[in-house]
Amino acid sequence: MTTTRGVQESASSSAPRSSAYHVFLNFRGADTRRTFVDHLYTALTNAGFRTFRDDDGMERGENIKLELHRAIEESKLSIVVFSRNYASSSWCLDELVMILGKRRRKDSGHEVLPVFYDVDPSEVRKQRGDYAEAFARHEERFEGESNDMKEKLKGWKEALEEAANLAGMVLQNQADGHESKFIQKIVKIVEDKLRRTVLNVCPYPIGLHSRAEHIHLWLQDEGSDVGIVAICGMGGIGKTTIAKFVYNLNFLNFEGRSFLADIREVSEQQNGLIQLQMQLLSDIVKGSKEKINNVDEGIVKIKEVVGSKRVLIILDDVDKQEQLHAVLGMLDWLSPGSKMIITTRHQHLLKTHECCKVQTVELLDQNESLELFSWHAFGKNHPSDDYLVESQMAIKYCRGLPLAIKTLGSSLSGKSKDIWKSHLQKLEEIPDNEILKKLKLSYDSLQDDHDKDLFLDIVCFFVGKDKDSTVTILDGCDYYTLVGIENLIDRTLLTIDMHNKLVMHQLIQEMGREIVRQESPKVLGERSRLWNHKDSFRVLREKTVRTNYSHVFLYLFMKR
Repeated sequence: MTTTRGVQESASSSAPRSSAYHVFLNFRGADTRRTFVDHLYTALTNAGFRTFRDDDGMERGENIKLELHRAIEESKLSIVVFSRNYASSSWCLDELVMILGKRRRKDSGHEVLPVFYDVDPSEVRKQRGDYAEAFARHEERFEGESNDMKEKLKGWKEALEEAANLAGMVLQNQADGHESKFIQKIVKIVEDKLRRTVLNVCPYPIGLHSRAEHIHLWLQDEGSDVGIVAICGMGGIGKTTIAKFVYNLNFLNFEGRSFLADIREVSEQQNGLIQLQMQLLSDIVKGSKEKINNVDEGIVKIKEVVGSKRVLIILDDVDKQEQLHAVLGMLDWLSPGSKMIITTRHQHLLKTHECCKVQTVELLDQNESLELFSWHAFGKNHPSDDYLVESQMAIKYCRGLPLAIKTLGSSLSGKSKDIWKSHLQKLEEIPDNEILKKLKLSYDSLQDDHDKDLFLDIVCFFVGKDKDSTVTILDGCDYYTLVGIENLIDRTLLTIDMHNKLVMHQLIQEMGREIVRQESPKVLGERSRLWNHKDSFRVLREKTVRTNYSHVFLYLFMKR
């Protein structure tokens, strides 16, 4: 865009700075403003895309340059219209350098679509013909100038070569309606690139970038290796949030893409696995409504589709091998360069696959916890001074778990200090139900009553105890303790520390004890386990035992 012109209403300086443009148009006004670009601009806006182009009437200067730079930063895609006299304009070339600079940033996700209007891409790439003449004039103008100007000239040439090497569209025959059809093809490409579903990510991504960085860089690798990453961790730690975040940054770099959410929940519905298969096919083959009659038929159809293009597939909340097999089957189906991300609480689900990398999500540290809590409780990145002590008590309770921090912060927002104190005191006795409901999904996913009972006994009596001693005791109570502990570790319900102690997140322990408490909220003697000595002696003294406590009391007296 190089003639003297100001900013059109669709991209005016009065527009809110927080707004984003879908498309930024970069073009040589004298060649195409009132013909091709005008028609293209109209077609894009009619299709619903907020499109930036500048208008006639304003002298070039620093203000308009800043405006153009801002518009490029706010846009999602740039269309660069290369015409005969494009290279004559230093403004066009400066804009092109800015556009490609944004594209190179790994976190921008910015797309560039070159359009060659009555010019051959090789002329742009190698600066031949009109482009050679334009650069001869630039070199003459810069003769005797500083080295900075010579570097600028070099940067323009490199930018032209880089842009011309991108996949673009060529129009060299403008007769017989070709231009109109050509514009519609451009609009269709823009729709295909920008109308893909971009997933909603949490409004306060505290600690997200550092935890997602490794996966993001892995997705940026354009090699031919097929890869898979499993994002593992306890419930509420942010596995799905990380997956959404890296998907949004990278999905446009793949020929096909699909984000299958809530696989565990959907698969439990009637024909749930078939629903997931149909969604995957529809996502990869845009708009496909192909009917699937059974899971085996779906597997065959998916195999045909994912083997023909480089795809990004995210499987969210997988907890069974059959779900993984029904949606994707064997990894050797995937086309070279394809990537798959799985979020799961089941750490060993993919360890049999050699090409699978496992990333365990870390809890938030104290500073991250306080900042996230503050955003939800106060709407700012730090707590109010008179609530600092209570805020620190709240994040101590949450122990770095993002779900708990968000839930507790939101529930306390706008409340008086007395309410805060009362709420925090209540949590010492009765855990937050919304938090526990999410955490209990891991308990519910345990494969049998043996592992569930083992979990509850460890929760009530053995957290912090030596693993070997615990195995000896529990083996004597008819448990298969070693394999049971391994299953709990696999579900991220338990870990073993460097001192061979059984370690569990405090909120998971509270979840387990709440399961026991809910067996009989009012009558202690009807609960299957008692871990508080006062409660135990009260039940014995009052002779209110209504269940078999033989091994439970053994634990209590050993502990005592």
